[in-house]
Amino acid sequence: MSPALLAAVALLATSEGSVNTPQQRKEDGYRGIWYSNQKSGDAYGWKYSGGMAVFCAKHLPMAVYAPKARKTFFVYGGSPGPDSPDLLIMASCYDHRTGKVPRPTVILRSSTGDAHRNPTLTIDEKGYVWVFAPSHGRTDAFIFRSTVPYSTDAFEQVLQKEFSYPQPFHYPRLGFMLLFTKYTAGRELYVSTSPDGITWSEDRKIAGFGGHYQVSWAWKTKRGTAFDWHPPGTGVNARTNLYYMESKDFGKTWTNAAGKPLKTPLDSVANDAMVHDYQADKRLVYVKDLNFDGEGHPVILCIVSRGYESGPKNGLRFWTTARWTGSEWDIRTVTTSDHNYDTGSLWIEEDGTWRVIAPTEPGPQPWGCGGEIVMWTSTDQGKIWAKARQATHSSRLNHNNSRRPVNAHPDFYTIWCDGNPFEVSECRLYFSNKSGDKVWMLPEKMTGEFERPAAISP
Repeated sequence: MSPALLAAVALLATSEGSVNTPQQRKEDGYRGIWYSNQKSGDAYGWKYSGGMAVFCAKHLPMAVYAPKARKTFFVYGGSPGPDSPDLLIMASCYDHRTGKVPRPTVILRSSTGDAHRNPTLTIDEKGYVWVFAPSHGRTDAFIFRSTVPYSTDAFEQVLQKEFSYPQPFHYPRLGFMLLFTKYTAGRELYVSTSPDGITWSEDRKIAGFGGHYQVSWAWKTKRGTAFDWHPPGTGVNARTNLYYMESKDFGKTWTNAAGKPLKTPLDSVANDAMVHDYQADKRLVYVKDLNFDGEGHPVILCIVSRGYESGPKNGLRFWTTARWTGSEWDIRTVTTSDHNYDTGSLWIEEDGTWRVIAPTEPGPQPWGCGGEIVMWTSTDQGKIWAKARQATHSSRLNHNNSRRPVNAHPDFYTIWCDGNPFEVSECRLYFSNKSGDKVWMLPEKMTGEFERPAAISP
């Protein structure tokens, strides 16, 4: 495609009036998007809100460490400024050799502040960075590829297709496997594969019985996905139940954790992929992360709640892990926090340590999205958890959305953002090392082409 034709394709007005415009330029700092969803009419403002630069858990990965380049590449939803409602699709990297970041690159500008359009990324075996810029239930989603390996300086658009909540992974010698959502009959789950990122297989539905949100991850050549269920007539605010399935043949066939073949698309509530019937418990479930232990057994991180509304009426929310033991699901509690959309991730390390990094301590805006970032560890597969360190203290704004990079480097172990959930505010980006004793904030305003992130004392 010619540059002119690519621009014409990307400049697309949707039925909700948004316009996407390609913008290959640099920003002078790291400023995230502030976003809110569903006004609540009470003191807590919205169902969820706040700084959403690396929202949401169902957009993954948002960071990848590339050992050959010694850089952690990441994407986020940026903001042109406090007076603009637009969202910027941003890409950048942290150079572990120099300890600096470049000015971030704007790939696309969308005339909507909807953080459901935040990007994800993956890196192929040649080092090209692929950015997936989703729609929110529409056809104006785009795939971009860096023009130079291991660089975020410039991108070219390679495809426009329909996908929401994108979860791309690249597998050496196999190509790309994209798990995503289409709004076909509610939020239904699909898979598509590609040998080169340009030519893709037909979208194949793998689950659709009312609607679902999923989190997924890869272990060697296996791909697993964990998801909830949206009961018909009640919508996403009644999300419940927990399911898991996996594929060992690049999405062609799927089984449950025990290896029992599943007929896809799954089309009924009671099926062999079920992990736990939370509807029977009268509880909601919010999937946060999926990882694998050293034997390739899945471990799912969730929040379990009594209701969808913000605030103390629904009590504390319970962070739980569901671990496949090889014969059954073992569900344990990690800790509690005060909001359904508190978002964190689960690391399972080579020595067997499990680590959850999440905003589980109340922040300056209690009962709003986020809080203070805490590291929890377990050395017995989630039976007992210890509060290893609180990474942020006495903050002005709530921190939220702690995300896990692929191949996470110990010096850039997680990335998150902050913001005020009760009123429009700035949104800044942070990362920390593995132990959480060092935290850095990415520069909001840069004077040079490269700068060191500011060290924040935990």
